[in-house]
Amino acid sequence: QVQLVESGGGLVQAGGSLRLSCAASGRTFSSYAMGWFRQAPGKEREFVVAISRSGSSTYYADSVKGRFTISRDNAKNAVYLQMNSLKPEDTAVYYCAAKFTYLIGRYYYTGDDYDYWGQGTQVTVSS
Repeated sequence: QVQLVESGGGLVQAGGSLRLSCAASGRTFSSYAMGWFRQAPGKEREFVVAISRSGSSTYYADSVKGRFTISRDNAKNAVYLQMNSLKPEDTAVYYCAAKFTYLIGRYYYTGDDYDYWGQGTQVTVSS
């Protein structure tokens, strides 16, 4: 079992930055590929970015490429999402997710692949 707790959301003006954190419980965090997803009001959940177990491989949605950066610290059981140049269309609840995998370099970008989800943190970008 893995429990995920997101933090770092808030209200920011367009062009600003936020850093989201996702803290994971358990001693086997390094066995999980991680991902960030988001869901805006009235819209379906969408993939944002994923990172492999080791952190060596990442994959970004086109909408955030060049603006967002994912990283992880396996020693701290945490994954981070640095969000720069934020736009109003980035407004959503952001969720981190964990996928157990034996594949060190593999990332996952489909929500159904993930085993565990956090409760989400709200990000609001004002224009």
